[in-house]
Amino acid sequence: MKAIAIHRYGGPEVVEFLELPDPKLAPDGVLVRVRAVGVNPVDWKVREGHLDAVMDVHFPLIMGWDLAGVVERVGPSVTEYQVGDEVIGYVRKDAVEHGTYAELVAAPVRTLARKPAALSWAQAGGLPLAGLTAYQCLVKALAVQSGETVLIHAAAGGVGGLATQIAVALGARVIGTAGEHNHAYLRSLGAEPVAHGEGLVERVRALVPQGVDAALDLIGGPAVAASRELVRQRGRIASIADAAVLDFGGHFVFVRPDAADLAALGELVAAGRLTVTVASTFPLAQAASAQRLSAEGRTRGKIVLLVD
Repeated sequence: MKAIAIHRYGGPEVVEFLELPDPKLAPDGVLVRVRAVGVNPVDWKVREGHLDAVMDVHFPLIMGWDLAGVVERVGPSVTEYQVGDEVIGYVRKDAVEHGTYAELVAAPVRTLARKPAALSWAQAGGLPLAGLTAYQCLVKALAVQSGETVLIHAAAGGVGGLATQIAVALGARVIGTAGEHNHAYLRSLGAEPVAHGEGLVERVRALVPQGVDAALDLIGGPAVAASRELVRQRGRIASIADAAVLDFGGHFVFVRPDAADLAALGELVAAGRLTVTVASTFPLAQAASAQRLSAEGRTRGKIVLLVD
């Protein structure tokens, strides 16, 4: 099979488009022929070695944890899927080696759910990691309820745009930070936009004088400090970018594979409450270019690799 892999840590120059052996299929695994792969910031962070201290890493390393594709074969213990089923997956395993930037992926059943019919392949490929991150932060860590006000930092990005829609679907009022060029986009998702940067606390208090019920930080640093000033109840802050949130009782979230949560995202899509904005698509062979764009941190929505 063709795959994108690296033999050492480094910049985009270490990314190779290779012919590698087809993956072996475990008893509780599903072999997926990949149609689309979401590109996430964690992908280039893995490439640069930032996860080496916390996860076992083996080379050659196929990058990527997102996928959308078609079941080609199932393991002997699998009853949930059949050949030909369309699936999505956040295929993070205990070690980093056999990722999803490939034509074929052996995915444990626990990492998969059925592809939402309303999404294109590109949209479906961009949903799992970002969608699960948003869902697990809002529903599980923050327990957002209808009628509450939620502040989402970087609300127009890949995770932020999905988080905004999920919070709105939960019945929350959403205040979203973004550059002014993204304010109309945030309004289209149901959020009230505010400019990020200096003076953010004052701008949010102009909209919500009493402060917000919960805050979701997707960028770290000053966003965490601002959230601390704005939340009414200590600890109702979740961050995926800054562990300092733990110092005052907040939640530092590293998304985990969860088939039930993926299915819940699919239900939101089917109900017309959630969709995926695709910022750019690249062929698999141009994964290095896609990662360069991801590292700039300025895209609205998801970057996706398309696999022939």
